[in-house]
Amino acid sequence: MADAGHSMKRRLHLVVPCFRESARLPRFLPQLCAEMDEIAGVSVLVVDDGSGDSEAAATRKIVEDLRGRHACLLPLLELPQNLGKGGAVYAGWAAHEGAEWLGFVDADGSCGALEAARLARMAMTDCASPSALFASRVKMLGRRVERLFKRHLLGRVYATLVSELLRIPVYDSQCGLKLVPRAAYEKAAGHLHVHGFAFDVELMAALLDTGCPVVEAPIDWRETPGGKVSLLRDSWRMALDVWRIRRRRANGWK
Repeated sequence: MADAGHSMKRRLHLVVPCFRESARLPRFLPQLCAEMDEIAGVSVLVVDDGSGDSEAAATRKIVEDLRGRHACLLPLLELPQNLGKGGAVYAGWAAHEGAEWLGFVDADGSCGALEAARLARMAMTDCASPSALFASRVKMLGRRVERLFKRHLLGRVYATLVSELLRIPVYDSQCGLKLVPRAAYEKAAGHLHVHGFAFDVELMAALLDTGCPVVEAPIDWRETPGGKVSLLRDSWRMALDVWRIRRRRANGWK
């Protein structure tokens, strides 16, 4: 079944960036592929972000074992060195031409396969004036968000920093599911230099500045153990990246 439908026009190219995710990927990837197989014109590409030989081999086996059952799943893209999450996403997007939409979803499964499929359908029916769709972990009626309090608190502080420095009223810039019209991404791509965890912020600002609306879409979300973001180490780096984005943006993205 892996070759079925490969000749059809791909409308959405969805990247799953992975850095040493061979333990968590087997729980999420089969569910994601099963859901995406039900949507015409979706391809799923797992990108190994320089995880090392043993991890890359384990991830390759996971992908190859699933490709025989899922038409949407492409062969693993292996990066020779670690580029950072943003670098892995952009490398994955560059590896596939022609799709109308580009997207990524985190490998940990915190944003479940059903939610990824729901947003994919939302995006692909927005044809007249497409907006980028950024998933958002908003606690509200009708949505279920299970998150450690300290991470929720840090997320609110970070979102406030982004809102104040960049003057963008965003609630959640870091949720690991985003879908972007290819045409809008290509217009914004020249502004994108951040490849670490703050790449989402730069992408959002660049899309807005090049004329693409960004809509936050509330999703169900459940914290998954084993995350790669360090509250102490990475928070400072991400805050510094936001400051740099602000400075470059104020200078016309130079």
